[in-house]
Amino acid sequence: MSNALRLALVGDYRADAVAHQAIPPAIELAAAHLDVNVDYHWIPTAELGELAAIKQSGAVWVVPGSPYQNDAGVFATIRWARENQVPFLGSCGGFQYAVIEYARHVLGWCDAAHAETERAGRMVITPLSCSLIEQYGDVFFTPGSRIARAYNQLSSDEGYHCSFGVNPEFIAALAGQNLRITSHDRTGDVRAVELTDHPFFVATLFQSERAALQGRLSPLVVEWIRAAAR
Repeated sequence: MSNALRLALVGDYRADAVAHQAIPPAIELAAAHLDVNVDYHWIPTAELGELAAIKQSGAVWVVPGSPYQNDAGVFATIRWARENQVPFLGSCGGFQYAVIEYARHVLGWCDAAHAETERAGRMVITPLSCSLIEQYGDVFFTPGSRIARAYNQLSSDEGYHCSFGVNPEFIAALAGQNLRITSHDRTGDVRAVELTDHPFFVATLFQSERAALQGRLSPLVVEWIRAAAR
C-alpha cells in the first residue's frame, strides 16, 4: 500500500476496550466511503520515543485509554500535531489530554493537570459529576462548527466510557482564544472542542467511533481522513 494514506493511532491497545474494537472498522468504513487507501498503525505510547512514527503519518488519532503508559509522549504527540497543522482526532482520553496540552502550551498554564494522574496543579480535567462508563446520551453541536458540519445536524446520541471531563471552573478561560467549545450535553457540560486555526483538530469526550460497531459511519472519522487526504 505504497500510495496509502498513513494514519497513526496513538494509545495502549486493549482487546476488551469497546472503542478499540470499533476503531479499525470505523477507519475502514470511512476510507471506503471516501474511496481512499489508508494504512493505519497502532502506536503504543511506550514506543513513541522521539515521535519518528508520528512524523511520518498524515494524520494522528489519540485514542481512548487513559492514563497512558507514556503520558509525556502523548502530550508531545498532540503538541506536534497541533503546531504542525496535522489532522488530529482525539476521543475520550485523547480529548482530555488535548485540553490539557492546549492549556499548558497555548494558555501558558504550566501547572494544568489531570485529576486522574496528578494531585497538584490547576485541575483542568476533574471527575464528572456522574460517571459515563458504558453510557449513552444526547450531545448538542454549535451551529456552524466543524463538528456540526461533519454530522450535518445539531445533535446526536453518543456513547462514552469515561469518568473525567473539563472542570467547569476553567471553561471560559479555555475558550478565550482559538479553542472553541462546540458540543455540550443536556446539562451544559463540555463534550467537544476544536481549533479555529487548524485544518482539522477535533476532540470529543464521547466515542464517535462506536457507530462502526453497528455498521454506521462515524462522521468525525470521515472528516479526519478527508482532511488528511487533502
